[in-house]
This record gives sequence, C-alpha cells and structure tokens, in this order.
Amino acid sequence: QVQLVESGGGSVEAGGSLRLSCLASGRTDRRYAMAWFRQSPGKEREFVAAIGWSGASTRIGDAAKGRFSVSRDTGKNTIFLHMSSVKPEDSAIYYCADAFCVSPSEDFFEYTLWGPGVQVPVSS
Repeated sequence: QVQLVESGGGSVEAGGSLRLSCLASGRTDRRYAMAWFRQSPGKEREFVAAIGWSGASTRIGDAAKGRFSVSRDTGKNTIFLHMSSVKPEDSAIYYCADAFCVSPSEDFFEYTLWGPGVQVPVSS
C-alpha cells in the first residue's frame, strides 16, 4: 500500500527558508507526477508546485513563483519543496499528492493520493 508522508514543517520567520519533504512509501512504479498544495483556514486548497515523474519538468503556482522550487530524488521516491523568502500569507497546511501521469499538473482532480499534510506557520 502506497502512502505519502510529508515532513519538514514547522515555524519559520518571514523572510526565512524551509524545505519540505514527501516520501512515497511503498511506491514501486515511478511514473507518477507529484505536487504540493496548501490550504489555510477559510480558503480553498491552492496549487503550489508540481514535478513530472522524471524530475525534468516542473510547474510553480503564481503565489510561489520566484520564491519556491520543487525537486525530486527519484531513487528515494521523494520530492522536496524549497521555500525561500517566505511571507505570513504562506502560512498553511502543506499537502503532498501524486497522480498517475508523467507531466506535472496544476489540476487538483488529477491527484488521487494525498498525504496528511504538515503545518507551516510563518511569523511576521
């Protein structure tokens, strides 16, 4: 049974950096795009970043462009979200997800498996 497990969350000050990790435990087929979404209280889940199965192609959401990046260690079935110059409005629960497609997608409905999420509070 495949499970997605996020780690690396925690408090960070505005302007700082943080790296989130997501392990696809039990995954043997690597032909999965993976992504990060986030959700803060009272708001809809928002696309943050996605990466194709090989790691060669990525997509970054508008709110994260220029500050966040996504990478992948295919040998370890792990993706990373590299967050820099964080802002208080980046405070949210960050979720990892995967989709049985080779290219990164911003479409929430493409993703069929989700992790439990990690909290990232950003203090001003």
